[in-house]
Amino acid sequence: MISEIYSCSVLGIDGLIVQVEVDISNGLPSYALVGLPDTAVKESKERVFSSIKNNGFKYPMKRITINLAPADIKKEGPWYDLPIAMGILAASEEVVPEVDLKRTIFIGELSLKGEIRPVRGILPMILEAKEKGFHSAVIPWDNAREASLVEGIRIYPAKHLMETIEHVCGLREISSYSSNLMDLLEKNAEFSFDFSDVKGQDHVKRAMEVAAAGYHNIIMIGPPGSGKTMLARRFPSILPPLSPGEALEATKIYSISGMLKGKSLITERPFRSPHHTISKISLIGGGQVPKPGEVSLAHLGVLFLDEMPEFQKSALEVLRQPMEDKFVNISRVNATLTYPASFLLVSSINPCPCGYYGDDSHNCQCSPRQIKNYLNKISGPLLDRIDIHIEVNRTAYDDLENELVEESSASIKKRVNGARDIQIDRYKNDKIFFNSQLGAAQIKKYCQMDKEATSLLKDAFETMNLSARAYHRIIKLARTIADLDGKETINGIHIGEAIQYRSLDRKYWEVF
Repeated sequence: MISEIYSCSVLGIDGLIVQVEVDISNGLPSYALVGLPDTAVKESKERVFSSIKNNGFKYPMKRITINLAPADIKKEGPWYDLPIAMGILAASEEVVPEVDLKRTIFIGELSLKGEIRPVRGILPMILEAKEKGFHSAVIPWDNAREASLVEGIRIYPAKHLMETIEHVCGLREISSYSSNLMDLLEKNAEFSFDFSDVKGQDHVKRAMEVAAAGYHNIIMIGPPGSGKTMLARRFPSILPPLSPGEALEATKIYSISGMLKGKSLITERPFRSPHHTISKISLIGGGQVPKPGEVSLAHLGVLFLDEMPEFQKSALEVLRQPMEDKFVNISRVNATLTYPASFLLVSSINPCPCGYYGDDSHNCQCSPRQIKNYLNKISGPLLDRIDIHIEVNRTAYDDLENELVEESSASIKKRVNGARDIQIDRYKNDKIFFNSQLGAAQIKKYCQMDKEATSLLKDAFETMNLSARAYHRIIKLARTIADLDGKETINGIHIGEAIQYRSLDRKYWEVF
């Protein structure tokens, strides 16, 4: 007899419905599992056998053939245990289902006693099941909160194989589980770092406000102890909150990576700060079993690279493509996976190997060649993709002793949110959310400049020898500055401020 059970797999960050076909026929006892299973899937044979036997059911001593369709896509992970067990029980007529198995998916790893263990990637699986018209899903109990974020499909969390069997046979229905996505998002995120802790550095705070409002990449350059890392740690506190769609998208990535750590939803923008010894594979993603890298884990959030020249140059260069395209393609023999990577890059560097070039308080011990070689670790094309370059000077003693209360992150965030609301309304028909995402045609449409702004930009382009990419980035920066100012037309003040955020191109990289 043949039975058909539906499960789900993960392909990239999306789910993939898998049909589990079980055929039991007369013949010598055998077990054949086909459909490109990996080792974890093949080992399901022993877990399923013990689970069925230890719960009082008869395991068929016949010829068992199991097909995981579509057969041309590699199947990975232990979450096929539960659907395989249910397929064998249904095909051997040990279980007579009362529910519609063609509208229900089964996901879960089994212990030898029949306990259902949690799996990673449950959110993209449930999203795919809903998209394909399934009405319900039987999943591990520990994955219930995460799976219930998807509306429009009933979630039945089970702790044991017997619970699933009783539910399927109509003997005792599992209580469905639900939660409210908006309630989770509306809980205010509490940040342990606040801009009110930072004395002085008003020009850097302003640059970070512009970066947060338009989602622009930013690089800080200054001597050791000037507060670059301190400022970067406080940057997430002024970022706009995640929308429901963004929260689900970020949660999908952490779900398939197994990094939710007890959370059911990512409620604040991610902040990733990898060590400078990170390899390019860990940074960009991949591996023998492809997994998202740091650029994808920072999707819709911040990737902070502290002391950027200390990173391997090969690792830095792989950032160029995701910074431009906002996604990463990982090609393997069996499949090509695409991971999203729309992150905001915040980076910091010293001006030279010793860190004190241009510092009034210390003498720089580096030769011009050493300084040039150090800064050249960041290539021109990579630097061109960073919108804002800002100098961070050492904080003066008077600023440290000043008892005036500095502006809080909440106050800055109000202005950032106001600018973002303007952008969302402006680009509601263009499928973009921030000024940094504007293309050439959209720049022409939405970035109208007055004569003073046009003249100032032309002078800067010629005197600073800017690239076409830098030209467009200045306009996008000016668009954000104008939004913060509540102006629809970009004027000379907006362009002037945007130009000063590109001055490090000329001051440091062309001085030698």
